[in-house]
Amino acid sequence: MPDQETLLDALRTVKDPELNVNVVDLGLVYTVATRESEVDVEITLTSPACPVGPQILREAAGALEKVEGVTKANVKLVLSPPWSPDKMTDAARDQLGIF
Repeated sequence: MPDQETLLDALRTVKDPELNVNVVDLGLVYTVATRESEVDVEITLTSPACPVGPQILREAAGALEKVEGVTKANVKLVLSPPWSPDKMTDAARDQLGIF
């Protein structure tokens, strides 16, 4: 099974199309857990009404299932705790001009 960093690297290929920043640096990925050859991920959105939410969830599952050793990715949308800009990495803040 791939390690946590490999899985996070796969998720970094998934960008929020409205912000053009990857979901990991945005702080949208809450948990990544492995069970045998499956990966369970909890992802939130910047807003509960985010129109691209389904697209982000599909892309996250697809990115993880491309990782060698992963047979299935179970991506679950969670809205608690709510996302806030303080969850972003410094790189994401810089990219968005948030200081």
